[in-house]
Amino acid sequence: MKLAAIICEYNPFHRGHALQLAETRKSGYDGIVCIMDGHLTQRGRFAALSKWDRAKAALLCGADAVVELPALLACRSADAFARAGVRILAAAGCDTLVFGAENPDTALLQKAARVLCSEAYRTALKQQLAAGARSFAAARQAAVQALCPGSDIAALLDRPNNNLAVEYCKAIIEQNVEMQPIALPRQGADHGQALTESSHAAFASASALRALWAEGGAAALAPYVPEKALKLYIQAEYDGKYTDFAVMGHCELALLRAACAGQAPFAAVRGVSEGLEHRLENAVRETASLPALLDALTTVRYPRARMRRLAMDAALGYTAQTPALPPYLHLLGARKEALPLPGETALPLSNSLARLARENETCAQMAAAQSRASDLGALCRAKPEPMGGIYRQKIIFLTN
Repeated sequence: MKLAAIICEYNPFHRGHALQLAETRKSGYDGIVCIMDGHLTQRGRFAALSKWDRAKAALLCGADAVVELPALLACRSADAFARAGVRILAAAGCDTLVFGAENPDTALLQKAARVLCSEAYRTALKQQLAAGARSFAAARQAAVQALCPGSDIAALLDRPNNNLAVEYCKAIIEQNVEMQPIALPRQGADHGQALTESSHAAFASASALRALWAEGGAAALAPYVPEKALKLYIQAEYDGKYTDFAVMGHCELALLRAACAGQAPFAAVRGVSEGLEHRLENAVRETASLPALLDALTTVRYPRARMRRLAMDAALGYTAQTPALPPYLHLLGARKEALPLPGETALPLSNSLARLARENETCAQMAAAQSRASDLGALCRAKPEPMGGIYRQKIIFLTN
């Protein structure tokens, strides 16, 4: 069976994602597996909509199965996010990974990945950081430029989707899996680009879609999301099953303030270094909103996305001891007539998180971390929901 895979931040599912599915379907694969962030996105935000609604949207628009990227691993830097996604897809038996990139030159992206995997790059990166590079991203580009002068590789790393694409290729190399990367031209607005700044009439960034929803409700998304998905979003709005981001900010800050009652409250949070735990504690004590907290933390050296992930990790209690790779495959949904996942997978597979949690201690830790994110997200819906919903939700199973 020939399986293709797509890793997406469905936040929410939009025309760009649907186009990737349609283009992949044309290539004659027996099935398409989507890896979807569940509650948290790669940039440390809560998803705007329920993962169940987003999974159903993906299935309605052409996916054959949707597997969750657990919150603990979705809320990570690009390299860790990519490693986790490739690990899941390899375990599911996928032999092709399809992704969008500003520069869809797969060979060049793979060449860049091989450079980043080299010992020479690691040495050059250390030298750039020691020389006082203004940020990690700048040091990374300078290191690649020093190793490959005159090439186009360093320029690739200046665009967000190219960066993630290179990390996918790098993860495939590092994990030594038989998986072919295929880059498609990324269609649509740049990450974070407002509608007024974009020249793409049919496409919008995720942040622009969230702004549209806040201003005009789900119906305002009509020009930018597939019709089948729009119906789900309008129903979710009616049911109050969408994230109230103002409430989310207050809840996250409340958890951070509660942690400050203890000694060195953020010392064990993953990703802390160079005194960041003290910087975070001071910001929590001195600010009165999540945006103000992030403003206080963000510098050229510490990008906002990294600080957003750090704050979320601290709020949810994600430490350096938590699992670094997915220990199971949590199946969110599938199409009955085209269920592509094989009977044997390299990791435990189930639609029941409770069943997966019983597999071993690592699975139990991952499930517990996932449950914490789910319960916080449930509290911050427009219509708050009780705890434990992640253990009660049934699989999304389409029959036509």
